[in-house]
Amino acid sequence: MGSRREIWPVVHAERRRLVDALENVDEDAWATPSLCPGWDVHDVLAHLVDGARTTRTAFVCRMMRSRFDFDADNDRGIVSAKAPDPRETLARLARSAQLRRTPPAAPATRLVEVFVHGEDIRRPLGIDADLPVKHVMTALVHQTRTRVAWGGGRERVNGLHLVVTDAEMLYGEGPTVRGRAIDLLLAVSGRPVADGALTGPGAARLRTYAVAH
Repeated sequence: MGSRREIWPVVHAERRRLVDALENVDEDAWATPSLCPGWDVHDVLAHLVDGARTTRTAFVCRMMRSRFDFDADNDRGIVSAKAPDPRETLARLARSAQLRRTPPAAPATRLVEVFVHGEDIRRPLGIDADLPVKHVMTALVHQTRTRVAWGGGRERVNGLHLVVTDAEMLYGEGPTVRGRAIDLLLAVSGRPVADGALTGPGAARLRTYAVAH
């Protein structure tokens, strides 16, 4: 599933890559709805800043204050990390890019965060990224093993056979869903993907479950 020593350089590189990609977006683009329901592009960026800055101890204290309501905690985190000017929020991510802070969670969750939230921002803005498939696969495997209630997608892929077309991976049994690792990662994480990104007799079921849940 990947060690911390292997994962952190990837996380740092992906944060910097996202900062570079957003340096010259139009001012109006920050209000574009992201792939993450209820959040615009600026909100997701602030969430990434908050995630990069939050230590294990701070996360536990925050969850206690939020009575273990993840949504409420995320909303408070966005408010604290979001600057009035989106350019400053972007600068905050740049300054936080090399941090190794993390909540008490598996190292692979850091890859899930940078890949999924990175695409939450890029895809609505029409920005392409050549992501490292090996590490996207680590995130995908983690999501297939983690319950939806804990931010994963295990229930979404129950009874499906995933075939990753840009890497050597097969997962599960049942109707087949074929797609690139990043598209499968997004769908398993509850995000919509473009028509035709996923194919096979199980594709419609995965897409529908992702959007509905």
